[in-house]
Amino acid sequence: MIDTPLIRRSLLVLGLLGAAGLSGPALADGQPTVEQVAGMQKQLADWPQLARYRADNATLPAPTAGKPRVVFYGDSITDAWGRNHNGSVFFPGKDYVNRGISGQTTAQMLVRFRQDVIDLKPAAVVILAGTNDIAGNTGEATPAMIEDNLRSMTELAKANGIKVVLASVLPASDYPWRPGREPAPKIRALNGWLQQYASQVGATYLDYYSAMDDGQGGLPKRLSADGVHPNAAGYAIMAPLAEQAVQAALAR
Repeated sequence: MIDTPLIRRSLLVLGLLGAAGLSGPALADGQPTVEQVAGMQKQLADWPQLARYRADNATLPAPTAGKPRVVFYGDSITDAWGRNHNGSVFFPGKDYVNRGISGQTTAQMLVRFRQDVIDLKPAAVVILAGTNDIAGNTGEATPAMIEDNLRSMTELAKANGIKVVLASVLPASDYPWRPGREPAPKIRALNGWLQQYASQVGATYLDYYSAMDDGQGGLPKRLSADGVHPNAAGYAIMAPLAEQAVQAALAR
């Protein structure tokens, strides 16, 4: 039997409804729908979503000489890159592997870092994360908590000989699924820390923010339909910046 009150308490604590993309209308009595309950049960059974890429990782061939593998690691902004825009290929001709999962926070990404990054034996990793922590997708996260998770991912990568690119969080003036959280100043503060930390530990800082800010801490409409996720024009700005940062990291 489904313990609906327990599930509803879990939603309040973990914010799984928005994190799982399950923010559709509930039943008239305020209870979650059957589809929402099934999605929540699935999310709770595999919180870091280790199953998402397990089969893909098992069939991924080893890197080839002279063609450095790079893992792009993140949330929905990475997940959608090269998948949802006119069938475009993710960095054609490159051994660049997309390991983004929509809705994820840095805590979830840290849990799956060994499986989805280290075990793929990349030369470098591009980490783009933090906006979902600020949104509270898996509960409230302090700046220190976000920073600790990013530090841990960086340290794991460096301990395994993987060059690290730390990407700035993209601008956002609001979150459609969690309105009213005023993320813009929090994103600016996190990016300031990311830049400083990258310099401190010898990682490469990738500044998407400056190229995409509308001047008020948000994404301009020409680059995003919802103010959070880039459209094709947004990814067209990000791609050369990412490539430049990857090459700089590999040259270190």
